[in-house]
Amino acid sequence: MSTAVSITHAERLANARKVVIKIGSALFVDQQTGALDRAWLEGVCADVADLKRGGKEVVIVSSGAVALGRRELKIDPRRLEEKQAAAATGQILLAHAYLEILRSFGLTAAQVLLTIDDSESRRRYLNASATLSTLLGYGAVPVVNENDTVATQELRYGDNDRLAARVAQMVSADCLVLLSDVDGLYTADPRHDANARYVEEVTDFTRELVDMAGGPGSSHGSGGMRTKIEAARIAMGAGCRMCIATGRIARPISALLAGGKATWFLPSATPGAARKQWIAGTLQPKGAVRVDAGAERALLGGRSLLPAGVTSVDGQFERGDAVSVLAADGRELARGLVAYSGEEARSIAGRKSAEIAQVLGYSGRDEIIHRDDLVLLGAGKQS
Repeated sequence: MSTAVSITHAERLANARKVVIKIGSALFVDQQTGALDRAWLEGVCADVADLKRGGKEVVIVSSGAVALGRRELKIDPRRLEEKQAAAATGQILLAHAYLEILRSFGLTAAQVLLTIDDSESRRRYLNASATLSTLLGYGAVPVVNENDTVATQELRYGDNDRLAARVAQMVSADCLVLLSDVDGLYTADPRHDANARYVEEVTDFTRELVDMAGGPGSSHGSGGMRTKIEAARIAMGAGCRMCIATGRIARPISALLAGGKATWFLPSATPGAARKQWIAGTLQPKGAVRVDAGAERALLGGRSLLPAGVTSVDGQFERGDAVSVLAADGRELARGLVAYSGEEARSIAGRKSAEIAQVLGYSGRDEIIHRDDLVLLGAGKQS
């Protein structure tokens, strides 16, 4: 790998504002004893502290609860309920380890447990996204894991690679780092094929790419290269660049920042642009809100839609659904993700934001549609 390429790779992480780091259990759980490799985890947390000092927001997606719990309970879980029992035991150990280590670097840890249903259900997705964004806003480091204690077989990710990609999507991350027991993507499994070629960059998601994927390589891990490819598809669709890099070194993030070896998956759009495209072209509006001339001018100026500017609300929709924003004469000005249900939006239409709590009985968002969730239509304009 040339120096110029290495610098480019390093900058993809160095220039990110929000970074999601996925840590597989095989990296910090001893394969023989099932014990936590605390020294390795301390090295990764030191890297996280460096990223935070550089002004980045960081989310950790961590496996390891079941592996730690099975050792604590002295069981080899086979049935779902046994794995859930191991997860319940291991989650406490895992969270405590992150709490202690991150605190030693002056950082606040927060545990977030998610199931696949939390990313598929629109309301749960929004709640999880809001929680993660709030934690990042307060400077905390969310540590996310799959909620194995309540997830059924049908509602499990089965690996944390795809979970990490969904989390990256939730927080509009610029960069997702999958730390693995392999150093990147190869055209075949290099452990069994001497002719396997290393793949440095991926810009298109193709059938050939999927065919390169192998299976799980660890007794403690449930993911493999196939799940990493699926994670790349999700991340690239969200405008988030992703890399697969080895975690088999003491300071893996520092190594990446120094231009270390990794396979990079590069999207064609930024997270913000991908989100706007998704809102404008993929989601079917569930209803419409009509606005007055003052609100129209505010929207064209890049502002959010406040309830005071809404004159009427049509349709039945829930919080987080896509709605059309119509001008007084019926022109579709924009589309966006609404912060209130149709019934609530009708109740606060024309009201000042300060009156929302009095009308609804709780303090919601000041905006009916925030500018980050809004896309202007027509004349090539997008907010």
